[in-house]
Amino acid sequence: MAGISEIQNQLGITPDPLSILRRQYIKDLSDYTGRETIAYYSGWLYKPVNVPGVEIDDSDMAGFMEVVHDLKCDKGLDLILHTPGGNPTAAESIVKYLRNKFNNDIRVIVPHLAMSAGTMIACSSKEIIMGKHSSLGPIDPQFNGIPAYSMKKEFEDAKKELSDNPNSVMYWKLKLEKYPAAFLNLALDSIALSEQLVREWLETCMFENDPCKKKKINNIISNLNEHEASKSHGRHLDVDFCEGIGLKIIRLENDQELQDKVLSVHHAFTITFNNSPAVKIVENDANGTMINSVNF
Repeated sequence: MAGISEIQNQLGITPDPLSILRRQYIKDLSDYTGRETIAYYSGWLYKPVNVPGVEIDDSDMAGFMEVVHDLKCDKGLDLILHTPGGNPTAAESIVKYLRNKFNNDIRVIVPHLAMSAGTMIACSSKEIIMGKHSSLGPIDPQFNGIPAYSMKKEFEDAKKELSDNPNSVMYWKLKLEKYPAAFLNLALDSIALSEQLVREWLETCMFENDPCKKKKINNIISNLNEHEASKSHGRHLDVDFCEGIGLKIIRLENDQELQDKVLSVHHAFTITFNNSPAVKIVENDANGTMINSVNF
């Protein structure tokens, strides 16, 4: 089977200089670790607000299929992750696919930010590699940029105030009519799914053989939930926080050469997003790539 990159080569479509540079740095990292390497990068920090295509969604599966094509999966995978998050069900599909291909031998490297559904994917790995500059985020899902827990709380506030003060009905009618019918149920289902997936993934990989895993996992999920410990969906949970709640963390600063190679990859992607219409890139160490672009 020919992959997308192979077909592009057959058509004579040559990589641009930025792509060549990114792939070289990814290969340098892969050669150093002895593991296959995939970079999943969103350009949301470098593009206009609300630009489409930057979040985790179902279209990403095509990118992962392309970059896993022809990799030696018995070597294990290092997944470099930089994303604002997105659809939990899309994250679920990606995790299932990668776990199946690499037999759960997956580490997630976070050079800067892996938020929301990105944090969920990080929790599906056996280890998370983070630096002092890296952050995860709360795992609550979002809908059109609104955290699901915020919607839940708004409905709860409305119920309480309407019970205490029926005259506030018009205020709450205007406030809540922005949500489509059954939107609350959708938000509640997504909250439950996010917690369920993270619990299952932690149980079956990071803490698979830990006799105290139930207690540890409960503590992690409690601290990653927006409504309990983290208080804000956009809160940045740094390496000290993530290590402190019990996640298995490898500190990037413990291996200076590894840190240099990871940050070289990160800077190459940053330069790409600042100098091209690319909004999302999935790329490996063997010249496989999928680039989504938006013209502004």
